Amino acid sequence: MVKHLKFLLVVVLILLMVSFVGARKYRVALIIAQGGLGDRSYNDSGFAGLTKAAYDFGVKVKAIESKDVVAQGEKLLRDAAKAGFDLVITLEYTHFEPLARVAKDFPKTKFAILNIKVDAPNVTSVIFKEHEGSFLVGALAALVTRDTSIPGINPQKKIGVIGGTKSLGIDKFLVGYEEGAHYIDPEVEVLKAYSFSFGDPAKGYELAKAMFEQGADVVYQVAGGTGIGIIKAAKDAGKYAIGVDSDQDYLAPGHVLCSMLKRVDIAVYDLIKRLVEGKLKGGEVIYYGLKEGGIDISPMTYTRHIIPKEYIEKIKELKEKIIKGEIVVTDITQQSK
Repeated sequence: MVKHLKFLLVVVLILLMVSFVGARKYRVALIIAQGGLGDRSYNDSGFAGLTKAAYDFGVKVKAIESKDVVAQGEKLLRDAAKAGFDLVITLEYTHFEPLARVAKDFPKTKFAILNIKVDAPNVTSVIFKEHEGSFLVGALAALVTRDTSIPGINPQKKIGVIGGTKSLGIDKFLVGYEEGAHYIDPEVEVLKAYSFSFGDPAKGYELAKAMFEQGADVVYQVAGGTGIGIIKAAKDAGKYAIGVDSDQDYLAPGHVLCSMLKRVDIAVYDLIKRLVEGKLKGGEVIYYGLKEGGIDISPMTYTRHIIPKEYIEKIKELKEKIIKGEIVVTDITQQSK
């Protein structure tokens, strides 16, 4: 009888300990990248994942913004670590160098970075296969620019793409886009430009306007908040833009051909979920592509009725071929190593 009571007491103590651990309030900081919140793209998607995790898991969260997130990278990371956050996630690609230094100085803090790998035992790296989704939207743009029966399409086979910076991370999109277009038709001309900003809609508007005046029918925006101007230019010209990261089709219904979805919200949410469940491993790289559901093409809510059904079916076919490995899209970030 005494042994039975002791056993019950041990069970009760274990349950109380588990309950206490489960009730722990984790604290997570999210450093917002260039362009800031309100870009209706990359940063807003990451913030959506942060707030959803806060609601679902009872985690305390904080979004950290800076007017110069690149130059202040090390300070932002150090301040967050000193403040005692359990997990510090940075959406800023350029933080890879300062993060390697800061992570070493705060071994008990967990860190995560998106879009690049950082080798450190307490850093989790998240890599998206944006080249795969860019291939699909490039293929669709090529199909559309050849078809003058579609409203706004001229006889020239010409499309464009505008990146936020000249970097491997952005060129990864551009190369995939051009590959997808030329897979459909090698004669399609792809105009390319860089805004050198992720928060300048006026610059995006002027660059896109110039491309439309040169005969482009479709322009892919890979420039965060700058892309809002690109989308406006497409609407004003009676042409088409392609959105990025989030589903931006609603920003100019009928003039955003589609959006290349990069599910930053899923990645941020998954990182916090792993933290809460005790499964977040430092030194790990997590990949999100078409196969994993981290990359996709939008449902084309406002344009699918004007695009021939066979074009949409062709994109579905290409998606399956990429997932099966029958089409291998160039990842320029791997080629450079």
